[in-house]
Amino acid sequence: MNDFTLDIIDLQLLDALQKDASVSNQALADKVHVSPPTCLRRTKRLREMGLIAAEVALLSHDVLAQVQGFGLFALVEVSLDRQGAEELDAFEAFVVQNDQVQQCWRVSPGPDFVLVVYAHDMPGYLALTQKLFTSQSNVRNVKTYFATKRSKFVTRIPLPKGPHLSLHS
Repeated sequence: MNDFTLDIIDLQLLDALQKDASVSNQALADKVHVSPPTCLRRTKRLREMGLIAAEVALLSHDVLAQVQGFGLFALVEVSLDRQGAEELDAFEAFVVQNDQVQQCWRVSPGPDFVLVVYAHDMPGYLALTQKLFTSQSNVRNVKTYFATKRSKFVTRIPLPKGPHLSLHS
């Protein structure tokens, strides 16, 4: 088991990178008041620790839908007949392979899973449900909520403002 301690500089780096990972090392160093070599070394360490899982571009759903002329997000509750560990793992492994499944959450209480899915249109959503749910004999119930407006979407995790944080892995 490894112990990691994050100081205020590490937390500031993580926070700044969550807001904009495309910023240059020089600009990031200036923002957190360290030298560029120190910034680079610390950022590399945070990646090696697994705290930075990926650096990606987030597309604007609204602008993309306007350009394409389509786009449908749905939040889907899924309940299984059998909730043993093997059945839950099998369903989860099956759905996360599909690119249209944006997020997959195991939840409790209530349904077994909540999915966020993207489809081009309603026929596309129907095809997705046939593939993901109808073909699965263990799916008992599916309840879908279609997104009509997204008021907030962030990927940033609020970090403590204190002097340090210890992680145990």
